[in-house]
Amino acid sequence: MKKVIKIICVVLACIVLIVGGYIGYVFVSFHRLGDGALPVQGQAAPGETADGYTIVSYNIGFGAYEADFGFFMDGGDRAWAWSKERLDTNLTAIGTFLHEQDADFVFVQEVDFDSTRSYHIDERPYLTRALSGRQYTFAQNYDSPFLCYPILQPHGASKSGLMTFSREAMLSASRVELPIETGVTKILDLDRCYAKHLVRTADGKELVLYNFHLSAYTSDGTIATEQLKLLLADMAQEYAQGRYAVAGGDFNKDLLGDSSVYFGKADREYTWAQPIPEGTFDGVPVKPVAPLDEENPVPSCRNADGAYHAGQFVLTVDGFLVTDNVTVISSAVIDTGFAYSDHNPVSMRFVLR
Repeated sequence: MKKVIKIICVVLACIVLIVGGYIGYVFVSFHRLGDGALPVQGQAAPGETADGYTIVSYNIGFGAYEADFGFFMDGGDRAWAWSKERLDTNLTAIGTFLHEQDADFVFVQEVDFDSTRSYHIDERPYLTRALSGRQYTFAQNYDSPFLCYPILQPHGASKSGLMTFSREAMLSASRVELPIETGVTKILDLDRCYAKHLVRTADGKELVLYNFHLSAYTSDGTIATEQLKLLLADMAQEYAQGRYAVAGGDFNKDLLGDSSVYFGKADREYTWAQPIPEGTFDGVPVKPVAPLDEENPVPSCRNADGAYHAGQFVLTVDGFLVTDNVTVISSAVIDTGFAYSDHNPVSMRFVLR
């Protein structure tokens, strides 16, 4: 009996050491990437400017979120894309779709380049090949340590970021670090940044472009509001210097205030996407652009707790920000039926006054 107890104690001690060692590894490995300049690559080929510019923003969900995909952090059962072959097909289709949009500026979020979840495929070339004739940057959003969950299919390590494409010449580009939570949840939310680009248009104007993906997996959503306020302050500063500023991306906030008014109630209650708090835009020369066709409303995001289905929680979290000297002509959610991502892309047409 003593021998059995001894064996049990040894096994338990080993488990404690392994778990403790892993927790220590995760916290020691966690790091922030910081601010820094971004290399500008490719060649610009300016288009027509008389009738304004077009911009498309698309969170591609690392190419894995097909309509039958559910992600474990959203309540689904998958940690990786279905397969390398299906991932390749999705990424190729995403590239083709973006090429067909023929936009002057393209913002893409959740582009992996050496992640377990995407079979260590570098997803950037799929986009650069499809969007030739533009300059581009890549801003790494996070570099997360190996996550040993789910047990049967560990999410692993993740390296992902933001890609920005421009037909107009980029004079400079930089990665700007955003605040994140300081508690244990920072391990789930990872690092966060926005990519900032100074562009000179063909008619000599200076336009500042911001590509962003705000926090999602936080305790109460307030950190995403803090991140948004930092971005708004940056845009206001550029506006004060006589420049034009346009931002686009994934707010992880309900841009319509209550999307259920347009898309119906979900079959379950979710709290991760709160509306932007009242007063957030008070005193700043920046306004939000929430794409919506009230006669034919299309959501920009679905909660990926399972395959896309009727009654699933859908809402609009993707959109734009513009300074007061930018006139928005139109904006829309492009309905892809969530074929390649848990997001639909959004577009906007604008002119610089």
